[in-house]
Amino acid sequence: MEAIDTAPDSWDQEDDGEAQVDEQLSKAFTTSLNVDAKPFVPNVHAAEFIPTFRQKDSAEPVESAGDVEVSEPEAPPMENGDAEMGADDTWEQKGKDSPQEEGMEEEEEVVPTPKVAPTQPNAPKKEHVNVVFIGHVDAGKSTIGGQIMYLTGMVEKRTLEKYEKEAKEKNRETWYLSWALDTNQEERDKGKTVEVGRAYFETEKKHFTILDAPGHKSFVPNMIGGASQADLAVLVISARKGEFETGFEKGGQTREHAMLAKTAGVKHLIVLVNKMDDPTVNWSLERYEECKEKLVPFLKKVGFNPRKDIHFMPCSGLTGANLKEPAEYCPWYTGLPFIPHLDSLPNFNRSSDGPVRLPIVDKYKDMGTVVLGKLESGSISKAQQLVMMPNRHTVEVLSLLSDDVETDDASPGENLKLRLKGIEEEEILPGFILCNAENLCHTGRTFDAQIVIIEHKSIICPGYNAVLHIHTCIEEVQITALICLVDKKTGDKSKTRPRFVKQDQVCIARLRTAGTICLETFKDFPQMGRFTLRDEGKTIAIGKVLKLVAEKD
Repeated sequence: MEAIDTAPDSWDQEDDGEAQVDEQLSKAFTTSLNVDAKPFVPNVHAAEFIPTFRQKDSAEPVESAGDVEVSEPEAPPMENGDAEMGADDTWEQKGKDSPQEEGMEEEEEVVPTPKVAPTQPNAPKKEHVNVVFIGHVDAGKSTIGGQIMYLTGMVEKRTLEKYEKEAKEKNRETWYLSWALDTNQEERDKGKTVEVGRAYFETEKKHFTILDAPGHKSFVPNMIGGASQADLAVLVISARKGEFETGFEKGGQTREHAMLAKTAGVKHLIVLVNKMDDPTVNWSLERYEECKEKLVPFLKKVGFNPRKDIHFMPCSGLTGANLKEPAEYCPWYTGLPFIPHLDSLPNFNRSSDGPVRLPIVDKYKDMGTVVLGKLESGSISKAQQLVMMPNRHTVEVLSLLSDDVETDDASPGENLKLRLKGIEEEEILPGFILCNAENLCHTGRTFDAQIVIIEHKSIICPGYNAVLHIHTCIEEVQITALICLVDKKTGDKSKTRPRFVKQDQVCIARLRTAGTICLETFKDFPQMGRFTLRDEGKTIAIGKVLKLVAEKD
């Protein structure tokens, strides 16, 4: 055993040993150190250091690398300061240039968001537009959404290849594009959207948020939540033989969704006739016109103006034809493809100086309380004091994320994530509203509304119960009294009280909800004065709030 490992017999021996070592050290320092040497200055232009084991296999793409600089040995040497900037500025081009970086990006595939970040700080803010994709089950809503994200560079080709491989293994190879939006396992296994998927893309003039609504009739409440945040709706219909007909018949979702979108306040509707590449259709003009002829009268009945509010266009979600570039198989369609058409739409007028109104869509815990919603009016900034209605909790905004990019202030129409202080996550429910303290929104349980009975087999009498969907709020409601009938053509009100109303009639009724909700009259604030009534999984009536009735204590 060496001397160092054994314990010394006495302290004196140990001291001697240390003294010898000290002597040797001081000798070495005085002889070999140059005390007059120049101070060390690092060379920022030095070539990048690459370990030897990397040099050998630098020809192959390095999959495991987590760091951009190491995984691209062929990059020219950069200054320290520029490397940070360069990584952001050339991100878009890099993805296209060499397959090597794509290998690296696969590691980070879970968060495809940072691509939006490098906007110049002084650039004017692009207008935010929320687009909701609606339509019958399997019309191709998620696939079109996924294809748009790919065409605008929000999803890497590599990621889609991975999805395609996984989808092939499950014998679902045409579903891979929808997986960019249907992220949870259940949605992917069944091929059905359940939650409203969110993603965003940018064009030259605008910043779009895609809201991918579920088409299945069991998830219509989720779809209403999505449509209530939208500025424009894209109704996707399938041109495939048989599929269009099923979606459009009485029980299909094409009709119900178009109606709900109108009720939710969507003014502009784009109808995408999808699956034009299907062998049964083969880009035929006859089939396109046939779908169009059947839809127009119905959309007109719902309240859209065919000349101004509706725009039809053929496309194929799977191949991406006519989404960004015009399709060569389709010489008869002369309009703009889908994405350029969205970009050319006129701006929406929104009042940023109005009262703050932010209906809450969802909430969760993440280092505090986080709420999601679309700012309907007013503007919110960091550290602002707001009030959560109807519970009147005063909260403070700790941080603001607009489409996952942190900002200091937000204007109307933006989808926000707010981290709040002064309220627990359990105390918030979807349908609550953030307001500014000077101008609170109205709350109550009883209100008078004009309602149109859309679909109900029997008659509706006072005492009828249904589920009320108003902005993002869902609440049980009872029709307590029918006040009068309204003539559809002339708008005249009946003198006597009706005893019942039936399908296709318009009436003014008094409604009372089970709990207190936030609402406004349609005249004052349309987004919070429109509602739908649903029962047994069907939409029974749509309506607008005319008057709020004060509670009798």
